Amino acid sequence: MQNLGIAITGSGSAVPATSLHNQTLSELVETSDEWITTRTGIRQRRLALPSESLSVLATAASSKAIAASGIKPEDLDLILLATSTPDDLFGSACQVQAQLGATNAVAFDLTAACSGFVFGLVTAAQYIRTGVYKNVLLIGADILSRWVDWQDRRTCVLFGDGAGAVVLQADKSDRLLGFALKSDGTQNHHLNLAYAGTSQELLSGVNITKGTYQPITMNGKEVYRFAVQKVPEIIDKALFQANLSVDQIDWLLLHQANQRIIDAVAQRLNIPEHKVISNLAQYGNTSAASIPLALDEAVRQGKIKPNDIVAASGFGAGLTWGAAIFKWGR
Repeated sequence: MQNLGIAITGSGSAVPATSLHNQTLSELVETSDEWITTRTGIRQRRLALPSESLSVLATAASSKAIAASGIKPEDLDLILLATSTPDDLFGSACQVQAQLGATNAVAFDLTAACSGFVFGLVTAAQYIRTGVYKNVLLIGADILSRWVDWQDRRTCVLFGDGAGAVVLQADKSDRLLGFALKSDGTQNHHLNLAYAGTSQELLSGVNITKGTYQPITMNGKEVYRFAVQKVPEIIDKALFQANLSVDQIDWLLLHQANQRIIDAVAQRLNIPEHKVISNLAQYGNTSAASIPLALDEAVRQGKIKPNDIVAASGFGAGLTWGAAIFKWGR
């Protein structure tokens, strides 16, 4: 089979209608707009109503991406859903496939927390480069509000809900110029959405656990330190693989976790502010959705243009981190 290149030909995004501003949040926990803004850069976040499911948000974002790329749902060969918060623990990608009417696509979930979109992008590229599939839909979507402790002011101010999607297509020229992915499980305890069960005796001597997932716990200081150190390194690695220098990047697109992290990484890489994409103030940390959501907004605003070089990097629970350097469009 002939090796092919990939092009990212369309994007789409979707967010719930309900906004929660910092000011309103201060009625829930002891915090203030000023406290949240200075520490995180977040002003508001979107929250999914009980009637809004992950698959509905993911489908809405996907429909826009498919339309933007000029193909039809039945042209899709593969759907990858990067999420940590599926509607169903067995996975939600197949529900999205059904809702889209993508009758020819195989679909599965991929879990890498806030790195999910970048990990998904690299995964999708392998299927295309080997000639197995031609049209792949990659979605990053999360509803973290389901798993936030709204009394924990360290975490509840950070997270929001949303979905973003892109279509990747086989192309004569390869637009994924370089990538690098990393994991460090020894740091896993710094950011968790952990299962907690209690022992239940089924029969004499036979015990199982019954339980559910606990709210998100995070050591903010450690995650901040990890991101500021590791993200510039991984972007450098991906640039080296792409045979590019930092000044050839048109846009820096980081996972939207904290404005201070985004600023620190840009500073370390000597990337000027006008090249840095940020929509964190409006949406908060939307996990796997954050990169495609910010990408889609920048594309639709006419900021990111065809052939622009984007350095994208995701980082988060696992701990996982990765970077991908790509040219936008065909």
